[in-house]
Amino acid sequence: MSIIEPEIEKVDRSSRSIRYLEHGWPTDLCRWHAHEEYELHLIVETRGKAFVGDYIGDFKPGDLYMTGPNLPHNWITDQVWSESLEVRDMLIQFSHDSVEKLADGFPEFSQVLHLLQLAQSGIIFEGFNPTFAKGHMESVRDNKGAERILAFVRFLVRLNEHAEKKTLSVTKLIQPEGGSKQARIALVVDHVTDHFYESISVTQAATMANMTEITFSRNFQAVTGHSFVDFLNRIRIGQACAMLYASDDQITSIAQEAGFKNLANFNRHFLKVKGMTPSEYRDTARKDLIPGREASS
Repeated sequence: MSIIEPEIEKVDRSSRSIRYLEHGWPTDLCRWHAHEEYELHLIVETRGKAFVGDYIGDFKPGDLYMTGPNLPHNWITDQVWSESLEVRDMLIQFSHDSVEKLADGFPEFSQVLHLLQLAQSGIIFEGFNPTFAKGHMESVRDNKGAERILAFVRFLVRLNEHAEKKTLSVTKLIQPEGGSKQARIALVVDHVTDHFYESISVTQAATMANMTEITFSRNFQAVTGHSFVDFLNRIRIGQACAMLYASDDQITSIAQEAGFKNLANFNRHFLKVKGMTPSEYRDTARKDLIPGREASS
């Protein structure tokens, strides 16, 4: 079991399909946790570190995130903010079934399902107007009944239209069914996720998808947003992240277990994907997610 296993949160939606929350800082609600619901999360005040799956990055006022089902997350304010705050976060939680049923009834809304697919890896909406984001949150908060649902749907539509969506954590990005090109790409993604430590070339992956190498590369880029080699490296780095904070193994052995042939190559790709060295990642995760625990050297 990981040393930073997330707390599983149960959200009561027996009387309403979406849940609005806001909280200040500090609060017991800010913890490393996960739940079955999607979450829209707006930072109102302070700066600090965002943790979404294996992602670690900086957050600031106005940043808007979306996390998918069972994706662990937490936002930790830097210690320099010593005064307590009444409202640091505004958030909305909702289920996949609610949106999926809406798309079944209104086919025009089905395009929003792609947004939910991306959210399984966590999204930050870069450049989304923070005033608009807060306004949408307040509209959901202040309305009741059908008007609240309409406000929520309007927010989802605007988010889906926003061009600058950045996925954060390395996870399975696609889960289509059937014999479509997307489904064949999904088979390769699943294979890479399960066998990341093995050597696999673009040619082998294309054969697995029953495509030519050129067609495979084009389709893989379109579906995942990454080239095959880049995606493979991201999966390996994601696995390495889990091993870095869940064990005291040497970084050299973690690199090898993650599928990298040499430490220099591992360090180079890790820095590119995470923006920090493996040692810095381990130290940051342990210091901020498990206060009081000393990171191993």
